[in-house]
Amino acid sequence: MKFDNETALQAFAAQVAPHLAPGDVLLLDGDLGAGKTSFTKGLARGLGITDYIKSPTFTLIREYPAGRLPLYHMDLYRLEDGGAGDLGLEEYFEGDGVSVVEWPDYLGEALPDGYLLIHFLKDDFDDNKRTLTFEAVGPRAQALLAALNVA
Repeated sequence: MKFDNETALQAFAAQVAPHLAPGDVLLLDGDLGAGKTSFTKGLARGLGITDYIKSPTFTLIREYPAGRLPLYHMDLYRLEDGGAGDLGLEEYFEGDGVSVVEWPDYLGEALPDGYLLIHFLKDDFDDNKRTLTFEAVGPRAQALLAALNVA
């Protein structure tokens, strides 16, 4: 799925939000500046969250409880050398909200059983363009992907 700009990416993410249910996990994979946090901003807007969304790079996890579903935004970039298994992330993954994880490669043993993995790829020639591809792991993620009709 291709996007010409950040506005279009956020609009798509807002359209994803109504399909989300408690315990859904979205793993966002892509280079720095690929649009992961921008996507999360649109998702939050679609969930009815009006708080300012910023990357939790230094705090690791930001909680936004004031939407249709709570949003748990995680950035594991600083855990390149491990440690995700010590954070108790399963409480978020199995909780009452939606978990969005940037840099999921660093989850290690904390990787949940089911998730929707979204790959973000920047265009080589136009810094505003993005391509997203999707991988569903587990029955709930497969149902979510089918509902989004993007496969």
